[in-house]
Order: sequence, then structure tokens, then C-alpha cells
Amino acid sequence: MRGPAHSLASARDTQAGLTLIELMVAMGLGLIVTVGVVAIFQSTSSSNRAQTQLARLQEEGRFAVTRMKRDLEKANGLYCNNSGGAARPAEASQLYLDGLRAPVVYSKYFQVDIFDVTTYFGTTSGSNTYPAEPTAPYSMPSYLFMRGYDCGLTAASCKPVDPGAYSWGPSRIPNMGKAVNSRVIGTDVITVRYLDPDRGWAIGGSGTSIATVPSTGAIDSITLRPLPGEPPVTDYANATVMLADCSGAQVFHMGRSGSQLWFTGYTFARPVLPRSMSAPKLFNFGSSFHAVTYYVKVVDNGNGQTTGALVRRMDGGPKYMGWGGWRGTEEELVRGVERLDFRYGIQDAHGKVRYVTADVVDAGKGIPCPPGEPNPITTVGCLWRAVSSIEVNLVVSGQNPLYTLAPGELAYTYGIDGKTTPTAPSKHRIKPSDQGFPEPMLRREFTAVVAVRNFNP
Repeated sequence: MRGPAHSLASARDTQAGLTLIELMVAMGLGLIVTVGVVAIFQSTSSSNRAQTQLARLQEEGRFAVTRMKRDLEKANGLYCNNSGGAARPAEASQLYLDGLRAPVVYSKYFQVDIFDVTTYFGTTSGSNTYPAEPTAPYSMPSYLFMRGYDCGLTAASCKPVDPGAYSWGPSRIPNMGKAVNSRVIGTDVITVRYLDPDRGWAIGGSGTSIATVPSTGAIDSITLRPLPGEPPVTDYANATVMLADCSGAQVFHMGRSGSQLWFTGYTFARPVLPRSMSAPKLFNFGSSFHAVTYYVKVVDNGNGQTTGALVRRMDGGPKYMGWGGWRGTEEELVRGVERLDFRYGIQDAHGKVRYVTADVVDAGKGIPCPPGEPNPITTVGCLWRAVSSIEVNLVVSGQNPLYTLAPGELAYTYGIDGKTTPTAPSKHRIKPSDQGFPEPMLRREFTAVVAVRNFNP
């Protein structure tokens, strides 16, 4: 007969636990599963970060190109007139089919005093010496309306000059460097100028009127009468005006008293009002004439790292005392821009286009000047008149380092460096490390060609 002792022994046999070996095997299997799950999570997370970063930089690159195109295509724009173009000769007769419609300047002291000292008469910049103060009416030179600057690793490499050294005062462009607020090393600068066609006053009808001297037809005075949608009289902030239609333009000085404009002593001679004008308008340079500069600035990106930001500077920047007061602005458009290079499409008298750097345009370097405007005061910078298109090149990065990227994922192309197949960052002409930027980031090239629509073919 079996008693309670036997039942207790059977219960102990059925409650036996895991052995040490079984426990270690189970723990090992669990660890393997956990490591696999973590690895999959990290891989997915890294892939998501890379995809998000790629989508962001592509969006920002497209926006940067689109925003620059809006300004660059306006270069030389002067309301049916411009200082750009290359009149083409007929192949048989060699007669020029058309000429330049550059405005005639009657003002003694007209000079564009925004950003670039090379626009001043009598100054020397790079290999060019600009003309002395004129003594008679002359055609507005094309170099006033567009100028570019190509820069390598040092200020001495900038051609035709270093824009940081040759700009002045509060509107000065920063020098190149790695510190925050410096200009990014190895990036170009461009300045274009144009007249806003929407800021003028229409002549005739019940609007602005012009009184002339009966015996000569010379302009005697102008009375501003803004029509609906036109700028108020108080927008007349500077004594330089341009009277233009679609056949010609004249620039001269007039002071203002209320709505009445009168000639000052800063004019060589009073211009004669054309007998027949097509849609004439009067513009005040202080409120209508704009200068736009693009450059790339070093900005703080957090965690002790920096990145490049594309900057759009308008009318000398926020600290510039422009015509009529503090009118300039400067805005950061997009971050992650590390390279910015421009090439200029020069169209010769036969319509052929070649793309060259800014120093070639500025100094000529074997390329003949296109047919010029009447009564020129200089041929310096004459090829800026022949720029029919501008090629924009950028490299945009993802801004935040991704240390899980494989070497092949770091590679990118940049035609300016001659890298047309994906190449490691360290193999480019200007490396991210040269600029103070981290290397393990996604980078992509963006390129666009902008037609200068105000070019006069």
C-alpha cells in the first residue's frame, strides 16, 4: 500500500525546472532575435532618414534654382530698352539688322552706387580701368547691369576680383572663410540690375504730363499725376529719372517740389521730347531701379556644425543707405547650399553661344566685343552686353551627417569640377572639408540655364 510519501515524491518529479544549459540556449536564441529586430529597426530608421533628407534637399535645390531664375532673367531690363545685345549682321550685305537701344544719359553724375565699386567712374578693378567722369551725354554702358565673380579656395583666386575686398561700407559682401557669417569658400557671386516696369508713371491722358520749350522741343518740366495703381508722388525719392518708351530712353536729373519736377544743375543738357512715343513712362531710379546679389553664407546648423545658405541681397542689403532711405533687404533662401558656380553664355555677332567664366567676360580675353551702342564712353566690360544666358550650378547637401551611409552613397556629380559620374567628396576640386562642412552627407547637383530675356538680339 502506497501512502502520502509516494504521492509527494511524484509531485516533485513533475515540477522539475530547466537545466542551466537549456536556460543558456533560450537566452542565446532570444538575444539573436533581439539583435535582429534592432538591426532591422536601425536599418529602416537610417533608410528613412536618408530618404527624408534626399527629398528635402531636392525640394530646396529646385526652389533655389527657381528663385534665382526670376531675378537673373531680368538682367538689363529697362522697359523696352536695355544695354545688352549683339546686333547680328546679314550674311550677304554685312549690314547690322538691328542696333542697341541703350538709354542716353544726360546726367553728369549718374553712377550706380549699389554694392560694386567697379561701377564708379575712374576706378580700377582687376584688369579693367573704368572711364573718367563724362563731359557730354553718352550711352549707358552695359557693365553697370551685370557682373559675376568666380572664386576658388582663396580670395586671391577670385576673378576678376574678390567681391569681398571690392565692395564697400555696410553693403559689403563677406570675405570667404569657415566662420559663421563668412562667405562659403569656393562659391561664386553675381549681381544683376534691372528696372521694375510696374513702378513708373504713364505719360499722357489724365496722367503725368510733360511741358516742353516751344522753340526747341526740350523738356521744361514734368508734373506727376499718378493714375490708379501707379506709385504715389512720395515714391519719387531720388533725382535721377528715366523717360522711356519702346524705341528709346533718356536718363537725367530732376528735383521735386510737391508733384512738380524741375531740372537741376546735374544735367549736361535738357533732352528733347521725341515727337512720336509708344507707351511712354517715367521712372524714378530711387524706387524703380534694383540691384540683386546672390552669394552663399556660412550659417550655424547646431551641434557645433555649419552649413551654407543661399542669400538673396536686394539693393545693398538691410544696412545700406540707398536712394530714399533704408530700403535694402537680405534674406536667407535655403540651407544646405555648398557650391554655387555661374557660367555665362556669350552670343557673338553671328548668334553662336559659348559658355565662359566671369573673368573671361569681364576682360574679353580674345573674344571680340559685339557691336556697341552709339556714343560709348568705354568698351570696358563690353562682353557683359553679349550675355544671352546664364548657367547656374549648385551642390546642395542634406545638412545633417548620416554616419551609416556607405561610401557609394556619399558620391555625387558636379560638372564644374569635371565629375560627370558619382565621385567621392574628397575627390572633388573643392572638398566639403575645405569649406568646414562634414563629409558623410547626401549631396546632389542642380543645374539650370536661364535666358536673359532682355538681351537685345
